[in-house]
Amino acid sequence: MGSIAPNHPIEVDHEDEAISLGTESSTTSLSSSVLKYEYKHGRRYHAHHLGNYPFPNDQPEQDRLDMVHHIFYRLINNRLFLAPINPDGKRILDIGTGTGIWAIQMGDEYPNVEKIVGNDLSPIQPSWVPPNVKFIVDDVEKEWMESEPYDYIHCRYMAGSIRDWPRLIRQCYENLKPGGWLELQESVNTLYSEDESLKGDSYMVKMMDGLKEACLKIGQTMDPAPDFEKWVAEAGFGAVHTMKFKLPIGSWPKDARLKECGSFMRVNFVEGVEGFTAALFGDVLGWEQSKIEELNAGVKRESLRKDIHPIFDVLVVAAQKPM
Repeated sequence: MGSIAPNHPIEVDHEDEAISLGTESSTTSLSSSVLKYEYKHGRRYHAHHLGNYPFPNDQPEQDRLDMVHHIFYRLINNRLFLAPINPDGKRILDIGTGTGIWAIQMGDEYPNVEKIVGNDLSPIQPSWVPPNVKFIVDDVEKEWMESEPYDYIHCRYMAGSIRDWPRLIRQCYENLKPGGWLELQESVNTLYSEDESLKGDSYMVKMMDGLKEACLKIGQTMDPAPDFEKWVAEAGFGAVHTMKFKLPIGSWPKDARLKECGSFMRVNFVEGVEGFTAALFGDVLGWEQSKIEELNAGVKRESLRKDIHPIFDVLVVAAQKPM
């Protein structure tokens, strides 16, 4: 195991401009039952296996997910994957594909890939895709009915969406060819700062703590990343490469790439906070609406401050099935 990310602290850009807060199984065909969305808290949620995914799937959420794709892509140095593979001629699965943006970019950049399958609970993917890409609506935690094994399985940004991670990773192992790779990309969802600028009573910290508490209550951990290495080892994977990256929130880093990632993460928090908290804080934790609105406003204010320098660690774990 090794890390390709330098461990020195992120340098703060003291010239950064201040920001003011402005305005704000069996595979299921795309049948009418799948498209019967649930509407609550002023947002739209998926209908297939209702309740498995506690976040919205409407257009604002799809835009946010596409932005998160760009953040991860830039963070790992303009790469779609870090597993040591040549995708040409390979069969690839993208678990929880969301808008399908990773699978589509993969198909565009690697036209010689045999097939890229993206699965998700919500049928929100576009119909115009590269010829080697297809999408299915399915619950990846049900029994897999795969016709043949994959060479590479990609799973990113699925915290809070999976009930049984060890079982999912075992299913990935069983549906990989010998020598095939599983790659897991996820943030460690405990915020910290390297200069003690992020305090324990911060609204951002309260939000992350509340999300973790609510997801534990519904049996879908919000913080699986610290256990990835253990779970892939238990599933039988051999070679394991673990890489860690620092993901800032805000435009405060001096490094241009981290400034870009952090600026988008700030937008992610400012524009995404209502979607993060609505169902989990209201329905699961039982918070009053006024208390949720106070939390959301506090998260937005803190996200825009120059003097708070929050960071997530992002782990990329690539594990190979033995030959």
